[in-house]
Amino acid sequence: MISDRVRSNLTNEFRKSLLPKIGVALLLIIVFAAVFAPLLATHDPTRTGYYNDDGQAYPPIGTSYETEISQDGEFVGVTVESTDEHVLGTNTVGQDVYSRALYGARVSLIVGVLGVLLAVAIGVPFGLIAGYYGGRVDNGLMRIADVMLAFPALVLALALIGVFGESPVLVPDPLVVLFSAQSEITLPLVDVEVGLPTALVAIDFLEGMPGAIPIPGTVTIVSALVTWVWFARVARGEALSLRSEEYVKAAKSFGASNPRILRQHILPNSLTPIIVLATIQVAVIILLEASLAYLGFSGTTLSWGYEIERGQSVLRRRPWVAVVPGIGIMLAVIAVNLLGDWFRDALDPNVDSTNRGL
Repeated sequence: MISDRVRSNLTNEFRKSLLPKIGVALLLIIVFAAVFAPLLATHDPTRTGYYNDDGQAYPPIGTSYETEISQDGEFVGVTVESTDEHVLGTNTVGQDVYSRALYGARVSLIVGVLGVLLAVAIGVPFGLIAGYYGGRVDNGLMRIADVMLAFPALVLALALIGVFGESPVLVPDPLVVLFSAQSEITLPLVDVEVGLPTALVAIDFLEGMPGAIPIPGTVTIVSALVTWVWFARVARGEALSLRSEEYVKAAKSFGASNPRILRQHILPNSLTPIIVLATIQVAVIILLEASLAYLGFSGTTLSWGYEIERGQSVLRRRPWVAVVPGIGIMLAVIAVNLLGDWFRDALDPNVDSTNRGL
């Protein structure tokens, strides 16, 4: 349960500063788009072949670009216009960029959240035990953490994926499953001249949408194995400072066991920095997943990083292919970091409230 003091600090900081409002608004928009992707997407994100009559990818709505096509053995310059059916254009293989951006948000958020939860589950008990017991236990456990820190995160992630392989997990899409039996809705067909409904038309609004969410299982686990050490170090530092507090000594004098002290006294009082770190690490894992997808190790093509790699070769002629997912990554990372800054400013008593910016 959140205490009244913590709730009051969060509320006051949210009211005083503009940045938390921006972060929460951005994050809510991204989460909404990811959750309701099957309803918001205009096309099947995996379907290819959305080209114009000349076999060229569509640009975003309201734009056009010049290119050359072969006609009768000669190259002829043509202007490719946009279409209302693809608001953000199509990519190099004719897939709808807007729909793929929505589904890419799902993968990034799922990997980010699950990766952090796994990292917390590994790192926090590890660090609390090391800091609380100290001595040889602390030295032995933290040397393991130091070994993990010796390897760059991306290099270690690539090595682990090379060992375990790519293992995407297909999870049934709850929206598609929920509405599959009654996915048809009846809408009135309006006569433009009269302005009145003249008939009822049944529309299958989930037709063609993927029935499962491809989650990069290996990438999620690898993200946790790469980042758990940061939670261990933070938890260790908190345990080292808290184990000498009077209430811990009082619990020991009443015969409380060490596991009970860790669970009821050390852990609850260590949550503030862990929550702040967890929020920031979501953004780190989103970037890590995008990097692995860019290098072709994600295990799924519905990823922002994969889309950036696909658009790299046509960045001059069709920049939207890489720019749209790049903007998605940027907004997601900014939103999560602003949320982490909000938690830090509100929960950390060492932060000076007079120097917090906007």
